[in-house]
Amino acid sequence: MSADDQDEEALPPSGAIEIPPLDFATFIMSVLGSAFVHLGDAPDPESGKAAPPNLLLARQDIDLLALLQEKTRGNLTGEEERVLSQGLYDVRLRYVEVAKGK
Repeated sequence: MSADDQDEEALPPSGAIEIPPLDFATFIMSVLGSAFVHLGDAPDPESGKAAPPNLLLARQDIDLLALLQEKTRGNLTGEEERVLSQGLYDVRLRYVEVAKGK
């Protein structure tokens, strides 16, 4: 298989759903989505059903976001910083609510 064949396989078929370009904010939103799935607030993309909360995996997502916030401090655009800060605040708040059984 040539490199050209591999490139053609990577392209979505005609009429397929377009995936938005990957940037930092999109990556953060993806991790946030994963955290909310783990908190039982969003349906699992594969099953379409909300699974019971998994606080261990939700905590791991939150820790990843906090690590990214620490390591990227001073290197983000205003919009990227806002998405990360607000998303992290929201998911931490929801984590506490779920952990307390609300």
